[in-house]
Amino acid sequence: MNTPTSLSKAPCISVIDDDESVREAIKSLLESTGFRASLFASAEEFLNCMQPENTRCLIVDVQMSGMSGIELQAELSTRDSRIPIIFITAHDDEHLRSRALKAGAVEMLIKPFTEEDLLNGIHSAIQNRAS
Repeated sequence: MNTPTSLSKAPCISVIDDDESVREAIKSLLESTGFRASLFASAEEFLNCMQPENTRCLIVDVQMSGMSGIELQAELSTRDSRIPIIFITAHDDEHLRSRALKAGAVEMLIKPFTEEDLLNGIHSAIQNRAS
């Protein structure tokens, strides 16, 4: 069980999705497995609050109102951010997947994805960032 002290030292994963139910479901999963979660309803909200030293990995919806997940990835790249990104999407688009991965994304998961797939992606992202 996570105590407030242990949870405050846990890696923080930022979840950016315009669907509140998706954000809350991912938050529950993350917290049940020992991570902290910061939730953002839009890419713009994340950029306005961004504290890259506190975020170990991003989980980002590809299609959101306003700035898309792919546009966020490009913006972070211009800011020299090296935060690993896992994209989630309801649309299986191989061209978009290839583009995102070539630009440095760790994974692109198609909704509905398994908890195991998401957690494997997070662990991979954190390990790659540490090496």
